[in-house]
Amino acid sequence: MFEAFVMLCLEAGARGCRAALRPGYAGETRDACEAALAARPPVLLPGQTGAAECRRRPAATLEFEPVAPRAFAHRGRIAEPDSDNLGDVSNIAYVIGDTGVAVIDAGGSRAVGEAAYLAIREETDLPIKVLILTHMHPDHVLGASVFQEAGAEIVGREGLSRALAERAGSYLQGFGDRIGVPGFLGTAVTLPDREIADGDVLDLGGRTLVLSPQPTAHTATDLAVYDPASGVLFAGDLVFDDHAPALDGSLLGWTRVLKALQRGPATRVVPGHGGPVLPWPEGALPLMRYLETLAFDTRSALDKGLPLSAATEVIGQGEAINWQLFDLFNARNATVAYTELEWE
Repeated sequence: MFEAFVMLCLEAGARGCRAALRPGYAGETRDACEAALAARPPVLLPGQTGAAECRRRPAATLEFEPVAPRAFAHRGRIAEPDSDNLGDVSNIAYVIGDTGVAVIDAGGSRAVGEAAYLAIREETDLPIKVLILTHMHPDHVLGASVFQEAGAEIVGREGLSRALAERAGSYLQGFGDRIGVPGFLGTAVTLPDREIADGDVLDLGGRTLVLSPQPTAHTATDLAVYDPASGVLFAGDLVFDDHAPALDGSLLGWTRVLKALQRGPATRVVPGHGGPVLPWPEGALPLMRYLETLAFDTRSALDKGLPLSAATEVIGQGEAINWQLFDLFNARNATVAYTELEWE
Protein backbone atom coordinates (compact mmCIF):
# COMPACT_ATOMS: atom_id res chain seq x y z
CA MET A 1 0.00 0.00 0.00
CA PHE A 2 1.00 3.61 -0.60
CA GLU A 3 0.16 6.68 1.51
CA ALA A 4 0.52 10.42 0.99
CA PHE A 5 3.19 12.36 2.89
CA VAL A 6 4.18 16.02 3.11
CA MET A 7 7.27 17.70 4.50
CA LEU A 8 6.71 19.97 7.49
CA CYS A 9 9.28 22.53 8.63
CA LEU A 10 9.17 25.22 11.30
CA GLU A 11 9.97 27.79 8.61
CA ALA A 12 11.46 27.72 5.14
CA GLY A 13 15.03 26.51 5.24
CA ALA A 14 15.00 26.03 9.02
CA ARG A 15 16.58 23.14 10.84
CA GLY A 16 14.10 20.56 12.06
CA CYS A 17 11.67 19.13 9.51
CA ARG A 18 9.69 15.94 9.43
CA ALA A 19 7.68 13.95 6.90
CA ALA A 20 4.03 13.89 7.97
CA LEU A 21 1.47 11.33 6.89
CA ARG A 22 -1.68 12.64 5.16
CA PRO A 23 -4.38 9.96 5.52
CA GLY A 24 -7.20 9.67 3.04
CA TYR A 25 -5.19 8.93 -0.10
CA ALA A 26 -4.10 5.33 0.38
CA GLY A 27 -3.80 3.20 -2.73
CA GLU A 28 -2.61 -0.29 -3.56
CA THR A 29 -0.24 1.28 -6.09
CA ARG A 30 1.65 4.55 -6.28
CA ASP A 31 -0.44 5.49 -9.31
CA ALA A 32 -3.68 4.98 -7.36
CA CYS A 33 -2.41 7.12 -4.49
CA GLU A 34 -1.27 9.86 -6.89
CA ALA A 35 -4.60 9.77 -8.71
CA ALA A 36 -6.39 10.31 -5.40
CA LEU A 37 -4.15 13.29 -4.66
CA ALA A 38 -4.79 14.79 -8.08
CA ALA A 39 -8.55 14.37 -7.72
CA ARG A 40 -8.68 15.90 -4.24
CA PRO A 41 -5.56 17.91 -3.34
CA PRO A 42 -5.17 18.11 0.45
CA VAL A 43 -5.42 21.38 2.34
CA LEU A 44 -1.96 22.59 3.28
CA LEU A 45 -0.77 21.94 6.82
CA PRO A 46 1.02 24.69 8.76
CA GLY A 47 4.69 24.50 7.87
CA GLN A 48 4.15 22.42 4.73
CA THR A 49 6.95 23.08 2.28
CA GLY A 50 5.73 21.35 -0.87
CA ALA A 51 3.06 19.21 -2.48
CA ALA A 52 2.09 15.82 -1.10
CA GLU A 53 3.85 12.80 -2.55
CA CYS A 54 3.06 9.10 -2.37
CA ARG A 55 5.38 6.69 -0.59
CA ARG A 56 5.12 3.06 0.36
CA ARG A 57 3.30 2.72 3.67
CA PRO A 58 5.93 2.39 6.43
CA ALA A 59 5.85 -0.19 9.19
CA ALA A 60 4.01 0.73 12.36
CA THR A 61 6.04 1.89 15.33
CA LEU A 62 3.32 1.74 18.02
CA GLU A 63 2.50 -1.63 19.54
CA PHE A 64 -1.12 -2.59 20.16
CA GLU A 65 -2.12 -5.76 21.96
CA PRO A 66 -5.44 -7.60 21.65
CA VAL A 67 -7.75 -7.03 24.62
CA ALA A 68 -10.70 -8.89 23.07
CA PRO A 69 -11.53 -10.33 19.65
CA ARG A 70 -11.00 -7.50 17.13
CA ALA A 71 -10.27 -4.99 19.88
CA PHE A 72 -6.78 -3.65 20.59
CA ALA A 73 -5.09 -1.28 23.01
CA HIS A 74 -1.76 0.53 23.11
CA ARG A 75 -0.15 1.35 26.45
CA GLY A 76 1.32 4.83 26.39
CA ARG A 77 4.47 5.49 28.34
CA ILE A 78 4.16 6.53 31.94
CA ALA A 79 6.14 9.71 31.53
CA GLU A 80 5.82 13.39 30.81
CA PRO A 81 5.71 14.26 27.08
CA ASP A 82 9.15 14.89 25.62
CA SER A 83 11.15 14.76 22.39
CA ASP A 84 11.70 11.03 22.81
CA ASN A 85 8.11 9.87 23.29
CA LEU A 86 6.50 12.67 21.15
CA GLY A 87 3.50 12.75 23.48
CA ASP A 88 2.87 9.00 23.52
CA VAL A 89 1.92 9.14 27.20
CA SER A 90 -1.65 7.84 27.25
CA ASN A 91 -3.48 4.77 26.03
CA ILE A 92 -5.09 4.46 22.60
CA ALA A 93 -7.53 1.73 21.58
CA TYR A 94 -9.56 0.65 18.59
CA VAL A 95 -12.43 -1.75 17.88
CA ILE A 96 -13.14 -3.36 14.50
CA GLY A 97 -16.64 -4.12 13.26
CA ASP A 98 -17.73 -5.68 9.97
CA THR A 99 -17.97 -2.33 8.18
CA GLY A 100 -15.66 0.02 10.04
CA VAL A 101 -13.33 0.90 12.89
CA ALA A 102 -13.77 3.06 15.99
CA VAL A 103 -10.66 4.59 17.54
CA ILE A 104 -10.68 5.62 21.19
CA ASP A 105 -8.37 8.57 21.92
CA ALA A 106 -5.59 9.83 19.67
CA GLY A 107 -2.39 10.50 21.62
CA GLY A 108 -0.52 13.67 22.49
CA SER A 109 0.70 14.90 19.10
CA ARG A 110 0.01 14.57 15.41
CA ALA A 111 3.04 12.28 15.14
CA VAL A 112 1.49 9.87 17.65
CA GLY A 113 -1.82 9.98 15.77
CA GLU A 114 0.02 9.11 12.56
CA ALA A 115 1.75 6.19 14.28
CA ALA A 116 -1.58 4.92 15.64
CA TYR A 117 -3.13 5.17 12.17
CA LEU A 118 -0.31 3.08 10.67
CA ALA A 119 -0.71 0.44 13.41
CA ILE A 120 -4.44 0.19 12.70
CA ARG A 121 -3.74 -0.13 8.99
CA GLU A 122 -1.49 -3.13 9.64
CA GLU A 123 -4.53 -4.85 11.15
CA THR A 124 -7.32 -3.69 8.82
CA ASP A 125 -8.05 -1.46 5.84
CA LEU A 126 -11.72 -1.03 6.80
CA PRO A 127 -12.74 2.64 6.99
CA ILE A 128 -12.06 4.43 10.25
CA LYS A 129 -15.59 5.62 10.95
CA VAL A 130 -15.24 7.41 14.24
CA LEU A 131 -12.70 8.77 16.71
CA ILE A 132 -14.03 8.90 20.26
CA LEU A 133 -12.33 11.39 22.57
CA THR A 134 -12.82 10.29 26.17
CA HIS A 135 -12.09 13.74 27.63
CA MET A 136 -10.32 17.04 27.00
CA HIS A 137 -6.73 16.46 28.15
CA PRO A 138 -4.02 17.07 25.53
CA ASP A 139 -2.33 13.68 25.82
CA HIS A 140 -5.58 12.12 24.55
CA VAL A 141 -6.67 14.59 21.85
CA LEU A 142 -3.73 16.18 20.02
CA GLY A 143 -3.48 13.42 17.42
CA ALA A 144 -7.12 13.80 16.39
CA SER A 145 -6.51 15.67 13.12
CA VAL A 146 -4.99 12.54 11.58
CA PHE A 147 -8.21 10.58 12.01
CA GLN A 148 -10.34 13.47 10.82
CA GLU A 149 -8.28 13.48 7.61
CA ALA A 150 -8.81 9.72 7.36
CA GLY A 151 -12.57 10.37 7.24
CA ALA A 152 -13.51 9.68 10.84
CA GLU A 153 -16.25 11.58 12.63
CA ILE A 154 -14.87 12.94 15.89
CA VAL A 155 -17.22 12.60 18.85
CA GLY A 156 -16.97 13.61 22.49
CA ARG A 157 -19.05 14.47 25.50
CA GLU A 158 -21.16 17.61 25.54
CA GLY A 159 -18.92 20.55 26.44
CA LEU A 160 -15.77 19.15 24.87
CA SER A 161 -15.61 21.71 22.06
CA ARG A 162 -15.77 24.61 24.47
CA ALA A 163 -13.21 23.05 26.82
CA LEU A 164 -10.75 22.44 23.99
CA ALA A 165 -11.25 25.90 22.46
CA GLU A 166 -10.59 27.55 25.82
CA ARG A 167 -7.41 25.53 26.41
CA ALA A 168 -6.04 25.22 22.87
CA GLY A 169 -3.31 27.79 23.29
CA SER A 170 -1.98 26.43 26.56
CA TYR A 171 -2.17 22.82 25.34
CA LEU A 172 -0.20 23.56 22.18
CA GLN A 173 2.38 25.67 23.95
CA GLY A 174 2.81 23.24 26.85
CA PHE A 175 3.17 20.09 24.77
CA GLY A 176 5.00 21.93 22.01
CA ASP A 177 7.64 23.20 24.42
CA ARG A 178 8.16 19.72 25.88
CA ILE A 179 8.18 17.76 22.63
CA GLY A 180 9.88 20.40 20.49
CA VAL A 181 10.77 20.50 16.82
CA PRO A 182 10.47 18.44 14.70
CA GLY A 183 8.28 16.02 16.64
CA PHE A 184 5.44 18.43 17.38
CA LEU A 185 5.20 19.91 13.89
CA GLY A 186 1.71 19.72 12.39
CA THR A 187 -0.06 19.29 15.71
CA ALA A 188 -3.30 21.20 16.16
CA VAL A 189 -6.32 21.15 18.44
CA THR A 190 -9.18 19.56 16.49
CA LEU A 191 -12.72 20.12 17.76
CA PRO A 192 -15.28 17.31 17.71
CA ASP A 193 -17.79 17.06 14.90
CA ARG A 194 -20.50 15.90 17.30
CA GLU A 195 -21.06 16.11 21.03
CA ILE A 196 -23.02 13.55 23.03
CA ALA A 197 -25.29 14.67 25.85
CA ASP A 198 -27.52 11.68 26.61
CA GLY A 199 -25.61 8.64 25.43
CA ASP A 200 -25.33 7.03 22.03
CA VAL A 201 -24.81 3.67 20.34
CA LEU A 202 -22.32 3.42 17.50
CA ASP A 203 -22.87 0.73 14.87
CA LEU A 204 -19.65 -0.65 13.37
CA GLY A 205 -21.43 -3.42 11.48
CA GLY A 206 -22.17 -6.48 13.58
CA ARG A 207 -20.70 -4.73 16.61
CA THR A 208 -21.89 -1.78 18.65
CA LEU A 209 -20.24 0.53 21.15
CA VAL A 210 -22.22 2.23 23.89
CA LEU A 211 -21.10 5.80 24.67
CA SER A 212 -22.02 7.14 28.11
CA PRO A 213 -21.39 10.78 29.07
CA GLN A 214 -20.47 10.99 32.75
CA PRO A 215 -21.09 13.64 35.39
CA THR A 216 -18.06 15.73 36.32
CA ALA A 217 -15.43 13.33 37.64
CA HIS A 218 -11.84 13.19 36.38
CA THR A 219 -12.84 16.20 34.25
CA ALA A 220 -16.09 17.84 33.22
CA THR A 221 -15.88 16.13 29.80
CA ASP A 222 -15.59 12.41 30.62
CA LEU A 223 -17.09 9.86 28.22
CA ALA A 224 -17.05 6.10 28.87
CA VAL A 225 -17.17 3.57 26.02
CA TYR A 226 -18.53 0.04 26.51
CA ASP A 227 -18.21 -2.86 24.09
CA PRO A 228 -21.05 -5.32 24.86
CA ALA A 229 -19.60 -7.97 22.54
CA SER A 230 -16.48 -8.35 24.67
CA GLY A 231 -17.46 -6.91 28.04
CA VAL A 232 -14.61 -4.38 27.81
CA LEU A 233 -15.04 -0.87 29.20
CA PHE A 234 -12.82 1.77 27.60
CA ALA A 235 -12.70 4.19 30.51
CA GLY A 236 -10.26 6.87 29.45
CA ASP A 237 -8.89 8.63 32.52
CA LEU A 238 -11.84 7.62 34.64
CA VAL A 239 -9.47 4.76 35.50
CA PHE A 240 -5.71 5.08 36.16
CA ASP A 241 -3.23 2.24 36.63
CA ASP A 242 0.43 2.76 37.68
CA HIS A 243 0.34 6.41 36.54
CA ALA A 244 -0.58 8.81 39.36
CA PRO A 245 -4.22 9.96 39.02
CA ALA A 246 -4.88 13.51 37.90
CA LEU A 247 -7.90 15.31 39.37
CA ASP A 248 -9.23 18.06 37.14
CA GLY A 249 -12.93 17.84 37.99
CA SER A 250 -14.60 16.73 41.22
CA LEU A 251 -13.23 14.36 43.84
CA LEU A 252 -16.68 13.44 45.10
CA GLY A 253 -18.03 13.20 41.58
CA TRP A 254 -15.20 10.91 40.47
CA THR A 255 -15.83 8.59 43.40
CA ARG A 256 -19.54 8.39 42.56
CA VAL A 257 -18.88 7.76 38.86
CA LEU A 258 -16.31 5.07 39.61
CA LYS A 259 -18.72 3.25 41.92
CA ALA A 260 -21.46 3.41 39.28
CA LEU A 261 -19.13 1.99 36.62
CA GLN A 262 -18.12 -0.81 38.98
CA ARG A 263 -21.78 -1.85 39.17
CA GLY A 264 -22.02 -2.03 35.38
CA PRO A 265 -21.78 -5.10 33.15
CA ALA A 266 -18.11 -4.79 32.15
CA THR A 267 -15.70 -7.58 33.04
CA ARG A 268 -12.49 -5.87 31.88
CA VAL A 269 -11.33 -2.30 31.52
CA VAL A 270 -8.85 -0.41 29.37
CA PRO A 271 -7.69 2.51 31.54
CA GLY A 272 -6.46 5.86 30.26
CA HIS A 273 -2.97 5.08 31.56
CA GLY A 274 -1.31 1.80 32.49
CA GLY A 275 -2.77 -1.62 31.88
CA PRO A 276 -3.57 -1.69 29.05
CA VAL A 277 -6.28 -4.10 30.20
CA LEU A 278 -7.35 -4.91 33.75
CA PRO A 279 -10.02 -7.11 35.36
CA TRP A 280 -13.19 -5.24 36.29
CA PRO A 281 -14.37 -4.13 38.79
CA GLU A 282 -11.15 -5.11 40.59
CA GLY A 283 -9.15 -2.82 38.34
CA ALA A 284 -10.71 0.20 40.00
CA LEU A 285 -9.59 -0.67 43.52
CA PRO A 286 -6.20 1.13 43.57
CA LEU A 287 -7.74 4.31 42.18
CA MET A 288 -10.66 4.10 44.60
CA ARG A 289 -8.20 3.70 47.48
CA TYR A 290 -6.32 6.79 46.33
CA LEU A 291 -9.48 8.89 46.00
CA GLU A 292 -10.72 7.79 49.42
CA THR A 293 -7.31 8.60 50.93
CA LEU A 294 -7.39 12.00 49.27
CA ALA A 295 -10.84 12.69 50.75
CA PHE A 296 -9.93 11.43 54.23
CA ASP A 297 -6.66 13.38 54.41
CA THR A 298 -8.29 16.53 53.08
CA ARG A 299 -11.07 16.43 55.66
CA SER A 300 -8.49 15.81 58.39
CA ALA A 301 -6.46 18.81 57.26
CA LEU A 302 -9.57 20.98 57.20
CA ASP A 303 -10.58 19.77 60.67
CA LYS A 304 -7.14 20.76 61.95
CA GLY A 305 -7.45 24.19 60.37
CA LEU A 306 -4.44 23.73 58.11
CA PRO A 307 -4.13 26.36 55.36
CA LEU A 308 -3.98 25.13 51.80
CA SER A 309 -0.21 25.56 51.56
CA ALA A 310 0.36 23.28 54.55
CA ALA A 311 -2.41 20.85 53.65
CA THR A 312 -0.93 20.03 50.25
CA GLU A 313 2.25 18.87 51.99
CA VAL A 314 0.41 16.05 53.79
CA ILE A 315 -2.70 15.16 51.78
CA GLY A 316 -2.35 11.83 49.98
CA GLN A 317 1.28 11.23 50.96
CA GLY A 318 0.56 7.69 52.15
CA GLU A 319 -0.14 6.76 48.55
CA ALA A 320 3.21 7.96 47.18
CA ILE A 321 4.72 4.49 46.99
CA ASN A 322 1.84 3.16 44.88
CA TRP A 323 2.01 5.47 41.86
CA GLN A 324 4.56 6.57 39.29
CA LEU A 325 4.87 10.35 38.74
CA PHE A 326 3.21 10.88 42.12
CA ASP A 327 5.04 14.12 42.92
CA LEU A 328 4.00 15.65 39.60
CA PHE A 329 0.27 15.23 40.24
CA ASN A 330 -0.57 14.80 43.91
CA ALA A 331 -0.09 18.41 45.04
CA ARG A 332 -2.52 19.61 42.37
CA ASN A 333 -4.97 16.86 43.32
CA ALA A 334 -4.73 17.94 46.94
CA THR A 335 -5.43 21.55 45.96
CA VAL A 336 -8.53 20.57 43.97
CA ALA A 337 -9.76 18.33 46.80
CA TYR A 338 -9.17 21.02 49.44
CA THR A 339 -11.05 23.72 47.53
CA GLU A 340 -13.95 21.32 46.91
CA LEU A 341 -14.28 19.83 50.39
CA GLU A 342 -13.83 23.04 52.36
CA TRP A 343 -17.39 23.91 51.29
CA GLU A 344 -18.98 20.63 52.42
